[in-house]
Amino acid sequence: MSRQYFNTVSLIRKKRDGEHLTKDEIKYLIDSYTRDELPDYQMSAFLMAVFLNGMNDEEASAIAYAMLHSGIVVNLDSVPGTKVDKHSTGGVGDKLSLILAPIVAAAGVPVPMISGRGLGHTGGTLDKLESITGFNVNLNLKDYEKTIQKHNLVFIGQTEDIAPADKRLYALRDVTATVECIPLIASSIMSKKLAEGIDALVLDVKHGSGAFIKDVEQAKILAQRLFDIGKEFNKETIAYLTNMDEPLGYKIGNWLEVEESIYCLRDEWPADVREITLLLSGAMIYLGGKATSIDNGIEEAIKMVKEGKALQKLIDIVAEQGGDTSIIKDPKRYTPAAVQRDFKSVKDGVVESIDSYLVGMASLELGAGRKEKSHPVDPKAGIVLLKKVGDSVKKGETIAVLHTNKEVLLKTADELLTKAYSIGGKKPMKAPLVSHVIDSDGLRVFDYSTVPSL
Repeated sequence: MSRQYFNTVSLIRKKRDGEHLTKDEIKYLIDSYTRDELPDYQMSAFLMAVFLNGMNDEEASAIAYAMLHSGIVVNLDSVPGTKVDKHSTGGVGDKLSLILAPIVAAAGVPVPMISGRGLGHTGGTLDKLESITGFNVNLNLKDYEKTIQKHNLVFIGQTEDIAPADKRLYALRDVTATVECIPLIASSIMSKKLAEGIDALVLDVKHGSGAFIKDVEQAKILAQRLFDIGKEFNKETIAYLTNMDEPLGYKIGNWLEVEESIYCLRDEWPADVREITLLLSGAMIYLGGKATSIDNGIEEAIKMVKEGKALQKLIDIVAEQGGDTSIIKDPKRYTPAAVQRDFKSVKDGVVESIDSYLVGMASLELGAGRKEKSHPVDPKAGIVLLKKVGDSVKKGETIAVLHTNKEVLLKTADELLTKAYSIGGKKPMKAPLVSHVIDSDGLRVFDYSTVPSL
């Protein structure tokens, strides 16, 4: 098939002036950039034009399509059943993939999970998995397919073959101040997810202080765009909007979050982690055809945990991908960080709020994240919260514990936590964890009465 050629400067000008590009024009730009035929400075100009002027639905689908087909689209027809994945837009303490993927796989739904690394103040699933000694996330696509055939589950990172245009564009967006652009965020997420070989997708779109999208109205726009792209590609999709105004669970940091996940799979849950994990798991099990409703899917998820099948699935996949299963069976075998420092309340009162962003930045400062892409991550670093919103505290009481292998890092992290915790005299009203849902019936406020099993 012959390639179409366009004048790149004309296309940049067109977008700069607020006009809409055709599917062929967008495909030309993405393909040319992927082939190194279009220089960074021209793609940077195009990205800034998109950032300033946005994209309509047709353009957003077109750029997702072009990025998807810049590499291999995995065919998992050899794996029986409806393949379902979940994607979160990122938050502090968000270890849900580590818990729900084994639950859903144990329920008989194949979960092909291609995950990412930490970004800014938020942790990444790959970094968490790599805190398990020996765990290999760098499987080739042949082993990716074999592993999911065997276990109904696989955890890998984005390979060179999966949406290479997205990988290149994201690196460019990161250094051109064009990351926070909803059409580009949506196309980036969906190009990777659609390339996995999935049939259906559950989305967790976070909003609040610890999310990349702070405002719920913007989160609605992003969730709708993601849902629409899924629909455009004939993938059954459900999107939930969830609150990230305080960290999820009590542990933030790579191994610390794995440890908390293990206890969740033992049915020892923080209430917030349990609620969102079971909802997303129930939706995945439902879309995977193993439940008659989302609530029935939640019941099945609860069963997988209580019967120990979900924990065993995690042990099995850790063994399959080269990890040390002894620390999954007994997390106390894991050697903790060398330095653990108590963070204490300066007064009596009630925790009125916890700024998730500042907690995430404190964890990053302790070594749990990267300040630059080349920086190594300390798998043992992070924060254990002992008090959360609504809890009473006494002056001098330990409300969090900082974990690091470098004592010099404690000062900045301590300062950030001091700003993050707001302690007052009145117990606050908590917003619902799940605010909205988007499915085939449209966008609406989430109705908890539809899922009594929660």
